[in-house]
Amino acid sequence: MRWYRSAFAAAALVAAIAGTLGAGSADAAEPEKAIFAGGCFWCMEEAYEKVPGVLSVVSGYSGGEVDNPTYQQVSSGGTGHFEVVEVEYDPDAVSYKQLLDIFWHNIDPLDARGQFCDKGSQYLSAVFVANDAEKQLAEASKAEVEQQLGEKAATPILPETTFYLAEDYHQNYYETNSARYHFYKFGCGRPQRLEELWGKPAA
Repeated sequence: MRWYRSAFAAAALVAAIAGTLGAGSADAAEPEKAIFAGGCFWCMEEAYEKVPGVLSVVSGYSGGEVDNPTYQQVSSGGTGHFEVVEVEYDPDAVSYKQLLDIFWHNIDPLDARGQFCDKGSQYLSAVFVANDAEKQLAEASKAEVEQQLGEKAATPILPETTFYLAEDYHQNYYETNSARYHFYKFGCGRPQRLEELWGKPAA
C-alpha cells in the first residue's frame, strides 16, 4: 500500500498548491480606471502606455455637454469637452498617486489657455476624479506641484463625467503615424517646455 500512500500524498500536495494559487488570484485587485486631460491625447497616450502596471490607454473626450461628440465637434471648442485619456491600470502594480505624478510631469500645469501650442478649452489640462479618495490624492499632488514650481497650478480637479471614446484613427496615433506624430510633438514645443519645467528626463 506504500505506492497508494505516496500517490495520495502527491495528489494532496498538488491540490494544496492549486488552492494556494487560487487564493492568490482571488486576492488580486481588480483593474481600475483614471481619466486625465493633458492637451493632445496622442501625447498622453504615449506617456502612460510606457508605465509598468498600466494595462491600456485610450483617447477620448470628457467634461462636455454633448452626447457622443465627434473630433470635429470637440476640436471646434463648442462642446465643452476636454481631450482626455482613460488609463486602465493594475493597482497592485502602479498606484493612483504614481499616475498623478506621471500626469503632472507630462503637462504644463501653469498654462491656463491650453497646452503647449494647442490653445482652447478642449486642450486644457484637468484631473477627473471618481471619488473622494481620488480627489484627496489629486488635491495633495497638486499642492506638491505648486510648492515645487513656486506658482499656482491652473489645472483643475473635476468630478468624473462620461467618457466618450475617440475615433479609431486617434488610438495609438504615436505608433500608427509615428513620423507625423513626432513632427507635431516637437513642433508644438512639448518636450522643450517639459524639460524647462521638470528638467531633463532620465535616460
